Amino acid sequence: MPRPDHREAGALRPVSLERGANPHAEGSCLVRFGDTVVLCTASVIDSVPPWRRGRELGWLTAEYAMLPRATQERTTRERSGPGGRTQEIQRLIGRSLRGALATFAFGERTIQIDCDVLQADGGTRTAAITGAAVALHDACAWIAETHGVPDPFGRWVAAVSVGIVDGEPVLDLCYAEDRDAEVDANVVVLEPDQYVEVQATGEAGHFGRRDLDALLALADRGISHLFTRQRETVA
Repeated sequence: MPRPDHREAGALRPVSLERGANPHAEGSCLVRFGDTVVLCTASVIDSVPPWRRGRELGWLTAEYAMLPRATQERTTRERSGPGGRTQEIQRLIGRSLRGALATFAFGERTIQIDCDVLQADGGTRTAAITGAAVALHDACAWIAETHGVPDPFGRWVAAVSVGIVDGEPVLDLCYAEDRDAEVDANVVVLEPDQYVEVQATGEAGHFGRRDLDALLALADRGISHLFTRQRETVA
């Protein structure tokens, strides 16, 4: 069955990584996966959480939010704190980007990652991780240059969604596909081939090992392309 945007099953949506989108932040990237748009910023703060103090080590944490009209219908702002889904995504983004660091030996400083979804059409968390890695790269370079420490950036991390829609494995699901998928998965990889997370769910029934292998093969090819785009962006 044709995909909503007429892509091949193994094709990513058009991907754009706009480096330096926020001139005030130490690192930033406006990332687009098709009609999903996320502003990712990396801010360097001269403090660490209380449990991290006195060790001369830095930290990285992440926040994620969606603008009220990022979706087809307006959603309410989370004024009383992040809900369960938001907390899950924040933890995933933070975990993924901490894996991209080679070291935390950059003084008692926190790299604060903020991922704000401006427009959502599926894959917001995967776009956020991929774009935030570019923002992190530049914030780490800023730390190294400003404070005279080795650049703490270690390797790229990127993420993509995969799923089974109408019985066919497909890459980088838009919202309509994600909504109707029999199987839905998010895959996060540290370059070149180390998984941070493989989160796969049978939304409408079960799936077998062959299905999972097919989805991971699709994800690996898509993420390899995203690694190339990240490197080109900062070249």
